[in-house]
Amino acid sequence: MPSSSHAPARIAIVRLSHLGDIVLALPVFHALRAAYPRARIVWIAQSEFASLLDGLPGLERVVRFERRGGLRAWIALRAELREFAAELAVDAQGNWKSAAATWCTGAARRVGLARVDWREKLAAGLISEHAAPCAPQREHAFERSLALGRHLVGDFTPRRDPDSTAVELASAGEHFARLVDASRCVILQLSPRDDVRSWPVERAAQLARALAADGTAVVVLSGPAEVTEAREVEARCADEPRIRHWIGQRGLRELAAFFSVSAQRGARYIGCDTGPTHLAAACGLPVVVLAGPQSHLRTGPWPVAVPSPWGSSEHRAVRSSDPPTCAPCFARKCSHALGPVCMSAIRADEVLAVLARREE
Repeated sequence: MPSSSHAPARIAIVRLSHLGDIVLALPVFHALRAAYPRARIVWIAQSEFASLLDGLPGLERVVRFERRGGLRAWIALRAELREFAAELAVDAQGNWKSAAATWCTGAARRVGLARVDWREKLAAGLISEHAAPCAPQREHAFERSLALGRHLVGDFTPRRDPDSTAVELASAGEHFARLVDASRCVILQLSPRDDVRSWPVERAAQLARALAADGTAVVVLSGPAEVTEAREVEARCADEPRIRHWIGQRGLRELAAFFSVSAQRGARYIGCDTGPTHLAAACGLPVVVLAGPQSHLRTGPWPVAVPSPWGSSEHRAVRSSDPPTCAPCFARKCSHALGPVCMSAIRADEVLAVLARREE
């Protein structure tokens, strides 16, 4: 525990985007909240991800940054942060945009990731302190959050969940009961077709039908960006009553509470390497991640899949049994002549086999 004589009264955390990365930064918030229980804490995040943090117990407020707002957005951000007058600012992202937001706080003490972990190295010069670098074999993004937390408060037990309230959990429990009427449940998260990490709709429908045929309740979950894909899966599975659909789900805290309740009731989760998958893992759901252009060892659900190729005791990764030589490429756009075959080649029976291994 840090010395109380040096306890900051006002702390600003900077992690602007994306959803999965904000989830991976939650241990930093929880560590600071536990170490400095009297401190006022704000979190600077882009507006499209801020709803996960709204109402987070122990967080005074979310300072929203409009990333498309141009100079006016930066002027407004600086004014709001200077009024808050943070004594400690923590950059949990590590690029020019986050470093500029950290500088806007006016805090004399600005702490960030190790210099080697910055995508844009020169931006690290705006930070006054840097965490120690992770060991070379610890390549997962979550390890950087742990290193940052240790630099700030010393050894700590990482807490990853968004701390759903009793009201949120009660509402989520009622919704779960309406969707699931079987003892076994799998949540199947869809991704938008234009995302290079997404799994084809026809594969998702095949998997849902196979699970339902085995007596498993399936909740096919989609957000506002996947409504078209969700309607296609719904049409392909219209004759199967065990398959339920939650189409166009909105509200990240509602989703987090639903994941927490699902974990408590023994459900499992299948999804691509996207933000909802990280949120599901943080809320305690055993995850099967479908990995193609990304490496589950770097950005999959934590803890990483070591030493078993099927993952840790909680999570599993499925890759195509015949992946292209370019995978994983870590690219946001696919340059393969046939498209993202690293994802489309993953078969439903391969996913079922990994689910069976997790139950052994």
